[in-house]
Amino acid sequence: MIGAKRLQRLRRISWALFSSQFAYMLEYRAEIALWALSGVLPLIMLALWQAADQGLGLSFNQLSRYFIAAFVVRQFTVVWLIHVFEEDVLQGKLSPLLLQPVHPLWRYFAAHVAEQATRIPFVALMLTLLAAIQANLMWWPGWSHLLLAVASIIWVFLLRFLLQSLIAMLCFWSERAAALDRLMMIPYLFLSGLVAPLQFYPAWLQKLAACTPFPSMVAFPASLLAGEATNIGAGFAALAGWCGVLLPASMLMWIRGVRRYAAMGA
Repeated sequence: MIGAKRLQRLRRISWALFSSQFAYMLEYRAEIALWALSGVLPLIMLALWQAADQGLGLSFNQLSRYFIAAFVVRQFTVVWLIHVFEEDVLQGKLSPLLLQPVHPLWRYFAAHVAEQATRIPFVALMLTLLAAIQANLMWWPGWSHLLLAVASIIWVFLLRFLLQSLIAMLCFWSERAAALDRLMMIPYLFLSGLVAPLQFYPAWLQKLAACTPFPSMVAFPASLLAGEATNIGAGFAALAGWCGVLLPASMLMWIRGVRRYAAMGA
């Protein structure tokens, strides 16, 4: 009975957080539309690679599907926690959140989920326009690949949120923690498969990328969504493994960071 009551309470809190954040995000739907448009880098790379010499191991259809899939993956795995968290720490907005019974990170998480939900119509509209311009670019990956792709995108979002949470905790020690996130964008763009499929890279660079979480963030879910052959077990194992490493690391940094934050008189 106690477990059922706790589960019901958790459900009510989760829905309250999501609905309030969703309503808040709807107020800024014009800005969210601009955010969605700013994530068209994979489509730009698609145009560039289509104009390049074909002989790289992927057909025109495979290349098109991969970059369109990468565009979808990118749209629904955007995380901006570090920027709002840094502002809240520097301006003292985090202090009242620490006094409330809900962990502050749950509020940020709910805001991210709500923002991603508001992106759905904008992404659907952009894909519709793309299909109207060039209908042969669209495809159906099949239900199995689609469900696996959706599951992988959820895992990628969790992974990116945990990674940025870990970086965000540095705000307790530094006023410029967001600079590290901007620096991390360089290996993310290059090693994730966002600017080029990893098959195009030399073997040694593919091995280097495999030692990082970045290929799991774009290349793996994009390959699933594009209907390409990929090692599904290894892909999900990598996502779960990186999440398993980042979660306790983030929690440890949070505990130490809050102690420091409180010690400074917040």
